[in-house]
Amino acid sequence: MSDETASSPSLSPAKKKQSLGWMEWMRGWSSVFGEILFQRITASHLENPLPLPSVNDLTCVVTGSTSGIGRETARQLAEAGAHVVMAVRNTKAAQELIQQWQNEWSGKGLPLNIEAMEVDLLSLDSVVRFADAWNARLGPLHVLINNAGVFAMGEAQKFSEDGYEQHMQVNHLAPALLSVLLLPSLIRGSPSRIINVNSVMHCVGFVDPDDMNVVSGRRKYSSLIGYSSSKLAQIMFSSILFKKLPLETGVSVVCLSPGVVLTNVARDLPRFLQALYAIIPYFIFSPQEGCRSSLFSATDPQIPEYWETLKTDDWPVCPFISQDCRPANPSEEAHNTETAHRVWEKTLELVGLPLDAVEKLIEGENIHRRYGEQHE
Repeated sequence: MSDETASSPSLSPAKKKQSLGWMEWMRGWSSVFGEILFQRITASHLENPLPLPSVNDLTCVVTGSTSGIGRETARQLAEAGAHVVMAVRNTKAAQELIQQWQNEWSGKGLPLNIEAMEVDLLSLDSVVRFADAWNARLGPLHVLINNAGVFAMGEAQKFSEDGYEQHMQVNHLAPALLSVLLLPSLIRGSPSRIINVNSVMHCVGFVDPDDMNVVSGRRKYSSLIGYSSSKLAQIMFSSILFKKLPLETGVSVVCLSPGVVLTNVARDLPRFLQALYAIIPYFIFSPQEGCRSSLFSATDPQIPEYWETLKTDDWPVCPFISQDCRPANPSEEAHNTETAHRVWEKTLELVGLPLDAVEKLIEGENIHRRYGEQHE
C-alpha cells in the first residue's frame, strides 16, 4: 500500500466538527432561557426610554425600520436630533410613518430630519444599489444599524432570488455586504459604527462554512437551525471585520442582543408559543425596551474606547453588548477563530466580493462586485 493511501493516525486529517457538543448545546440553551427569565431583572437599572447623548451631528442608517425594534430605534434617534435614513423594503409604509412622526413631533422642536430609501435584503442586487446610491452622496455615515431580520419559525426552507437560504441571506449575507460596501462612507464619518442587532439564539447556533444554506443533508433543516446559524455567522464575520479594520479608520463593529422582544417575529411563531407570549408578558420586552441596546451601542461615547481596548488586547471576537447595555461574551463557538475565518471567506464568495475587498476600500480603490451594476 502506498504512503498516500496508508492509514496512519499521525497523517489522518482532524475530524471535521459537525455540530455543537452536548455541553455547548446545554450551555447555549441555558443562556437563552436565562435571558428570557431574567432580562427584566438584569436590565432593571435602565430607563425607558433610554436617554440619549447629543446626536445632532450623526447620520444613521437603520434597516428594517418600519416595525418593531427598528421602528423605535429610528424614531428615537430622529427625535434626539440625528439625520435618520430608514432603509426599508416598503418605502410607502416608511413615508407614512415619517408623516405620522412629524405630526406628533410638531411644536416640540425642529422638524425631524428623516428620510426613506429602498433596500430589499432578499436581493443582493438591491443591497448593492442602495450602497451605491448612498456612497454617491459623498457624505459621511456615522452609524449603520443592521436591524432587519427574519425568523420564519416553523416554516419550510425557503430561498432568496439569489439562491440562498432566507435566514442566512437576510440576517447575515445582506448585512455583511451592506457593511463592507458602505465602508467608504463610514470612513468619511469616522469615528463611526457598524451595529449588528444579533440574538442570544446565536448561543445554540452552529455554522458549517461548506454548507451555509443547510442543503447538503448533513444536518436536517429547521427554521431554528436557519435562524441560530445565521446569527452565529454574523458574529463570526463581524469578528474578522473587527480585526481587519485598522484603528486609524475609526470604524467600530459591535454586535448586540436586544433581549426577547415582542415584535412581528411573533407572527411566525407556532400558536402555542404565541399563547405563551400573551400569558407571560412580564418576561417579554416591548420594542421600546428592546431597542435600548441598539441605541446604547449606536450612541454611547464609551463604545469606541471599548472597541479599541479589545483590539489592543487582540480579543478574538468583536464587542458584544447584552440586552442590559453591558458588555457580554458571545458563545464558545463564536470564539472559534478557524471557523470564523472560513465563514469570512465563504461570505465574501457568496455575496460576490473579492477577499481583499475591505483592504481595497480602505485604500479608496474600486472593487469588482458580482451583484449590482459593475464599476471598474
